[in-house]
Amino acid sequence: MSQDPLVIFTPSGKRGHFPVGTPILTAARQLGVDLDSVCGGRGICSKCQITPSFGEFPKHGVTVSEDALSEWNKVEQRYDDIRGLPKGRRLGCQATVQGDVVVDVPPESQVHKQVVRKRAEARDITLDPVVKLFYVEVEEPDMHEPSGDLERLVIALEEQWEIKGVRADLHILSTLQPCLRKGEWKVTVAVHLGDEENPPRIMHVWPGYHEGAVYGMAVDLGSTTIAAHLCDMTTGDVVASSGLMNPQIRFGEDLMSRVSYSMMNSDGAQEMTDAVREGMDALFTQIAADAEIDKHLIMDVVVVCNPVMHHLFLGIDPFELGQAPFALATSDALRLRATDVDLTIHPLARLYMLPCIAGHVGADAAAVALSEAPDKSDDLVLVVDVGTNAEILLGDKNGVLACSSPTGPAFEGAQISSGQRAAPGAIERVEIDPVTKEPRFRVIGSDLWSDEEGFDAATAVTGVTGICGSGIIEAIAEMRMAGLVDAGGLIGSSEQTGTDRCFADGRTNAYRLWDGNEDQKPITVTNADIRAIQMAKAALYSGARLLMDKREVDHVDRVVLAGAFGAHISAKHAMVLGMIPDCELDKVTSAGNAAGTGARIALLNRAARAEIEDTVRKITKIETAVEEKFQEHFVNASAMPNSSDPFPILRSVVQLPDPSFNTGGGDEDGGGRRRRRRRG
Repeated sequence: MSQDPLVIFTPSGKRGHFPVGTPILTAARQLGVDLDSVCGGRGICSKCQITPSFGEFPKHGVTVSEDALSEWNKVEQRYDDIRGLPKGRRLGCQATVQGDVVVDVPPESQVHKQVVRKRAEARDITLDPVVKLFYVEVEEPDMHEPSGDLERLVIALEEQWEIKGVRADLHILSTLQPCLRKGEWKVTVAVHLGDEENPPRIMHVWPGYHEGAVYGMAVDLGSTTIAAHLCDMTTGDVVASSGLMNPQIRFGEDLMSRVSYSMMNSDGAQEMTDAVREGMDALFTQIAADAEIDKHLIMDVVVVCNPVMHHLFLGIDPFELGQAPFALATSDALRLRATDVDLTIHPLARLYMLPCIAGHVGADAAAVALSEAPDKSDDLVLVVDVGTNAEILLGDKNGVLACSSPTGPAFEGAQISSGQRAAPGAIERVEIDPVTKEPRFRVIGSDLWSDEEGFDAATAVTGVTGICGSGIIEAIAEMRMAGLVDAGGLIGSSEQTGTDRCFADGRTNAYRLWDGNEDQKPITVTNADIRAIQMAKAALYSGARLLMDKREVDHVDRVVLAGAFGAHISAKHAMVLGMIPDCELDKVTSAGNAAGTGARIALLNRAARAEIEDTVRKITKIETAVEEKFQEHFVNASAMPNSSDPFPILRSVVQLPDPSFNTGGGDEDGGGRRRRRRRG
C-alpha cells in the first residue's frame, strides 16, 4: 500500500495517494476531478478554489490534521488582499499535500465539462526511455588537429557514454557552436538512442549541466475520445493527463460510419485526418500549458489506436478496412517523425505506433496485451477492452487469440432514449428493490443515492440529466433481477409487473427510472433502449464465445475488463446481462485504461517495443465477420443472460426470475420470444 498521503475529493468521492508537496490542483487533474483553472496553476485566475476539511472522517477512514496542507503562502495572501478569498478557502494550485486530507470542490470551482474517463493507471514500469540526457565534456578545437565541433561531440558521447554512431540534423548544427562555447565545452545532450531502423540521434543540446527534464506523450487515440499522458522521461512520472472528444465524431459516431464517409466524399478521408491531427496537437498544447512546460520539450510520442483510427491518423484512406478481407496498409509498428503527422512539438521529435494485430484488431489491443500480458498468465484469462469497437484477447502461456466485435456506441450512452456520455448529472449506478420495484440511483458528481437525505441539494447544480453507459447496464440488469424485464428483453406492463413505474409506450412498455421535476423531464428505460444494449452485449459476448470455441473451452478462469468504460462496469450486472462469459464474480476485475497503460509502458521502456512486436506476431487472429458460428452465438446471446449457455456460476449467486411478457403482439424482440418458446 502506498505510504503517500491520501487525498479525497468531495462531492465526487474520487481519491488517490500523492507524494508530499503535490499541489491539490495537480492531484485533482490526475484523478479527473472537475476543478477549474484558466491560468495553468499560476495563482492568477483563482478559479481553482477549494475548501479543506479537518477532523475525523469515519466514512472515508481518515483523520485530517490541521497541517494536512501546506501553509498559506504569499500568492494566496496577495489574492486575498486584492479580491478576497471566502473564509476557509485555499487556492488549489498553491496548497500542497502534506498529509491525508479531504478536499471539497465548491460548485463555482467546477467546470462541469464532460468527464473523459481515461487516466494513467498505476503500474510498475522499468524506466528505460528511448530519449535520455547525457552530460559530456567536449575537446576544444585545435588548429593542429582540425575537426568539426559535431565530430568532437560525437566522439565524446562514444568515449564517455559508449553511444556509437550518433547522427545529427541541420537543426542541431545551427545551434551547436553557441551552446558549446557558452558552456565552456561542457554540454548536456538529449539523445534518441535509436532502434532497428534508425541510428542514435542528437535531439537537443544545452550549454553546461541541464537540470531540467525532457518529456514524452503516451496517447490512446480512440474513436470517441483522445486521451494523453505527459510523462517526465527522466523520472517516469505522469506530469499531466487530459483528454478531449475525438473531433472526428462529427463525421460519424462509429468506425464504419467514418469509413462510409470516406467512401461517399472524395475528400472525406483527408477531412478526418486533418480533424484528428488538429485535435491531438491542440490536446498536446493544453497538457503542456497545464504542466507549465515548454511544448517543444516533448521529444517522443507513442500512439495506440484501432485500425480505422490508425489509417485516418496516418492519412491513409480506410476504404479497404470496410470490406473483406479487411486489409491493413501495414500492420507493423511504425517509427516516424512527429512532423509527419503535423504535431508541433520538438522539431526532431519521434513518434512510435504499436503494431496492429489484424484488420479490425488494432494497436490499442496490442497495447492492452502489453499491459495485461495474457501470454504470461498461468490461468486462462479473457481480456475485453470495451468501447465502440470491442477488442477481445483470450489466452495464457500456451498462446493468445484475438478478435474484435462491433458493439457500437450504445455502451457509451448513444442510441439510448435518455442516454448521454459520462458527465456530471448522468445516472451511473442503479438499484431496484425486487419487492417494491422502486429504483434508487447515483449520479456522477455526488456520493449520495437518490433516496438519501441531501441528494436534491447535492445535485442542485448538475441536476439529473440522463443515463450513461454504466448506468443503463445496471438499470437493465436490475430490471431483469427484479422481474420487470424477461429474458428475451421485453418489459412487462404495469399489471404484469405490479408497478405503475412500468407504463405503455406505443406497442411495448417502458420503465420510469426517475420522475423528473419542473426543470427536467423524467428518465425512462424503453424497450428500444434494451434492444440497443442487447445488440451491443450480444456482439461482445459472441466475440468472446468464438475465441473460447477456437480454444475448445467452455469457461475461463478470470475476466479483465479494460477501457475507460470497462473500468466502471459492475461485474455482476455485466454477467446478468450476459455481456461476458460465466465466471466467479471475484475473478472479474477492471484494468482501467489498459491501452493507455500499454502506451505508457512503450513510451518509458524501449525494450517493451520489441517485446510487443514479438508478442503480436505470435497472436492468433480471428476475424468474426467470416466466422459462421458468430451469428449463432449472437442470436443466443441476445437473451439475458443467454438462451443457450446456462451460466451456472451466476445463477448460484443471483436469483433470476423467469417471467414471460410475450403476448404475441408487436415485433419487439421477436427472436427472443421465439427462443423462449423453443426452450418451453
